Amino acid sequence: MRTAFRTASLPALSSASSRLPPLPCPNPNPNPNPNPNSNPKPVLFLLLPLLRTPPFSLRRFSSSPPRDTATSSSSSSYSLPFMEKQFEDFRHQLDESGSVRERIRSVVMEMEAAARLVHSSLLLVHQSLPVLEVLEKTKLQIEVIKGLFGRLAEILRERPDQYYRYHGDWRSETQTVVSLLAFLHWLETGSLLMHTEAEKKLGLDSSEFGLDIEDYLIVTNTAILPSQPRYVVNQVTAGDYDCPRKVLKFLTDLHAAFRMLNLRNDFLRKKFDGMKYDLRRVEEVYYDVKIRGLASTESTQDETAQA
Repeated sequence: MRTAFRTASLPALSSASSRLPPLPCPNPNPNPNPNPNSNPKPVLFLLLPLLRTPPFSLRRFSSSPPRDTATSSSSSSYSLPFMEKQFEDFRHQLDESGSVRERIRSVVMEMEAAARLVHSSLLLVHQSLPVLEVLEKTKLQIEVIKGLFGRLAEILRERPDQYYRYHGDWRSETQTVVSLLAFLHWLETGSLLMHTEAEKKLGLDSSEFGLDIEDYLIVTNTAILPSQPRYVVNQVTAGDYDCPRKVLKFLTDLHAAFRMLNLRNDFLRKKFDGMKYDLRRVEEVYYDVKIRGLASTESTQDETAQA
């Protein structure tokens, strides 16, 4: 019976749906008051009349103005004399700088030759030659070097405020000369050659042409220390058993003074790190002398008084 009712109701539903009014189609325009005359036209459709006109060109939409070849050529020819004048000035400056460097190199070569003579005379101290005799042999060459530094100062007076521009041309030779002076001063006095004393011996003036502080520190670290361990060994071999104690005291004080500086990771820092090896060599020599009972009584009394 239920089946008959279902089959009987299907035609009735279809006939009822055919009598219903059609549903309204949703408007794609979200405007609640649609107006067919107010719909916006596509942008391309509005641009068509413009595109169809004969004078249309893409140059209208370009941001840069049209290039005038006559104007550009005239501007380039106008800037050419200024460019030539600038490089002409550069050429004159480079020629002047080159002539100054040649004059400096000629003086530096003479300084290097004089320093070699001083170094060869200074090597005699390792052969147990008296210190006074070594100092007498080096005095003449020291005066020659002093005169050469005076010539360098005269050249730099012609180029004021350009000391560090040419500093590298004589820096190595300056370090060599000051290292020889420092070792000679230590042999004569047993103390460190001060910065002002080094400038005075070379006839330098700190206000115009002086000794750079870094050069002095490098010389103090690299010149005196490597020479002293060899000097100590040769002096002990010659019978001077008190020499290790004096050298050890000097190196210990110098090492403590260098620790006051805030040295960074550069060439001077590396040299300072190598100071401990030279100090250790002198300590070993002094230890051997003391263990064997070869130290003098004065050195033993001095150590007891310091303790």
